[in-house]
This record gives sequence, C-alpha cells and structure tokens, in this order.
Amino acid sequence: MKIVGIIPARYNSVRFPGKPLVDMAGKPMIQRVYEQAQKVALFQQVIVATDDERIEAAVKRFGGDARMTAKTHQSGTDRLAEVARQLDADILVNVQGDEPFIAPEMIEQAIRPLLDDPAVAIGTLKHHIKTPDELLNPNVVKVITTPTGRAIYFSRSPIPFIKGKEMRQDGFAAFTFYRHIGLYAYRRDFLLTFASLPQTPLEMAEGLEQLRALEHGYVIHVVETHHESLGVDTPEDMERALAVLRGSS
Repeated sequence: MKIVGIIPARYNSVRFPGKPLVDMAGKPMIQRVYEQAQKVALFQQVIVATDDERIEAAVKRFGGDARMTAKTHQSGTDRLAEVARQLDADILVNVQGDEPFIAPEMIEQAIRPLLDDPAVAIGTLKHHIKTPDELLNPNVVKVITTPTGRAIYFSRSPIPFIKGKEMRQDGFAAFTFYRHIGLYAYRRDFLLTFASLPQTPLEMAEGLEQLRALEHGYVIHVVETHHESLGVDTPEDMERALAVLRGSS
C-alpha cells in the first residue's frame, strides 16, 4: 500500500502572507514541515503542493519534491485532490503547511484507522481541551465521537451542551471536551469523490468542510492524541514558534 504525504502551501495567506517562506532559524517554514513529514515511516513520498513559483523554487533548493497546482482552489483539500489525480497511491495525507513542529507520531496515528478498517474514509485526530477559553474560542474546532472513535459532529461551538445546573456552575468540569486537529488521512478514491461533491448546509453554516463528508454518510475515524503541536497562523504565532526553536538550540 502506497502512502503519500502532501503539504498544501500557498503564498497569499490572508492573515500572514508569505508565511511558508518565513525564515525559521536558517530554514523556511515549509522546509521544517517537510523535514518533519519525511520522518514518517509509513510515507513512501512527501510532496509540496503549491500555486506559487517562489514556494516551488524554495522547495527545490532544499531538495524537496514540489508540484504546481491551479491558483483557483478554494481549499487545501482541492489542491490535494489535483495532485492525487496524478499519483498512483492508496492513501493521501494532508499535512498542514503551517505546522513546523508536528510530531511524526501524530501523522501515523491519523493513518492507522485506514490501515485497520476498510470502512474508514478519513482518519484524523483530537486532543483534550484543557481550558475554558479554548472551549469557547470559535477558532478552535470541537469534535464529538462515538465510544469507538467514529466522528458524530464537528463544531466551532462547545459540544455537547451540558444541560442543567452543573453546566451553569462549572460546565467545563462536567465533561471531557475535545478539539479537532486538522490533520487528515484520506483514501485516494474518496478524496477524488469528495472534491467533486457540492458544499452541504452544515458545512456552509460552520465553515468546516469535514462536515460535507459526514453529511454524505462517509466514516471519519478520530484518534485521540497526547502530542501537542504549534500551528503558525499569524506573525504572533511565528514569534512563539521562533522562541521554541531558540529554546531547543
């Protein structure tokens, strides 16, 4: 079974333009993500999918594999699907291009459900929410699952709602809440189908494309991970990431 890691990377990020090429202690961020992905033992290949010649050139300078894609894609998943059409692979993993410290073990955890169960279309991760601020932050996507790990729903709101006095007094302590980590492993056939499906009502309401898969009846398996990762969405996040690098050197 061939498993390929694909890192979508675009230059024109709204909150942080050019972030894949921002220098992180002598290496562009995209290189640090690429090097972490290369540590995944299950990968036979790692590819950067981009629509920008500057990113393509940077990847080639450090010896990586870059593929140019259309500039019209609305999401990283669409960019992934374009590259997947050109590949003879069984499983494609969307490795976020703004996760320079992602643990290889996290990626392997997302892949494993697809190897263990042919009914699973997508493998992904969740992490225990530890603070009320994180729970109430709409930029932190929450997830609920069955006891066996099947996704029930994803939301920007706290889910589930805890009914009654206990929630009003100390709702955070009343339940174990989980945030979704946006790392996805897809079966190739599903990915190509998914990219052609129209947006669904819940997807549009929440702004979460994984709900499209649930609304069409596909199985998403969510694995709990104990690994932490520091994503870089803004210049302020980059400052924190650089502080981590300085502390580890």
